[in-house]
Amino acid sequence: MERVVFTSSVTAVIWSGAGAGAHRVEVADERSWSDLAFCRKFKLWHALAKTLSEKTAWALAMDRGVDMVAINAGLLLAAPEPGLGLTAAHPYLKGAPDMYDGGVLATVDVGFLADAHVAAYESPTVYGRYLCFSNAVCRPEDAVKLAQMLSPAPPRSSPPSDELKVIPQRIQGKKLNKLMLEFASGVYTIQGDGLGRNSLPHR
Repeated sequence: MERVVFTSSVTAVIWSGAGAGAHRVEVADERSWSDLAFCRKFKLWHALAKTLSEKTAWALAMDRGVDMVAINAGLLLAAPEPGLGLTAAHPYLKGAPDMYDGGVLATVDVGFLADAHVAAYESPTVYGRYLCFSNAVCRPEDAVKLAQMLSPAPPRSSPPSDELKVIPQRIQGKKLNKLMLEFASGVYTIQGDGLGRNSLPHR
């Protein structure tokens, strides 16, 4: 059976029992799971659904001997289709202020996400989960830029000086970054087709 690449979400990772706010101390990585009871209590339905679906997929994969890899993606930023633009009402963004304060508000470009799926499918040594994001929103200017993307409106007045602080990033994707570097450099061979060294498309 060929490998299965399961697309999950960063929201299945970041909502621990202590939440994702400014008091967060641990760094979220591939070993982290969102707490189901916490998600239910605070009605984080996107996180709850993504966590349950990924855990179910892993259980089925292990039970049936399926070679599965999970890509836990950040908030997808892509060129919107008419009437389908990203808005603040997107279910991923429930609890966004806490994500930002906790240093775990992450976004991903559609091109990077696609490349990550290709690398995860074709690289022979991949295993487990991979956090996939292009940017962790930790600076005030990044937060303002994202807010304007979600709700285009005239710029608000500058925030007070005590709000102009950089939030420590508490999410890391070193595992995927290593995979992408190795894959792009041609370390791996495309499986089963004799095409030789591999490369990602230039973007």
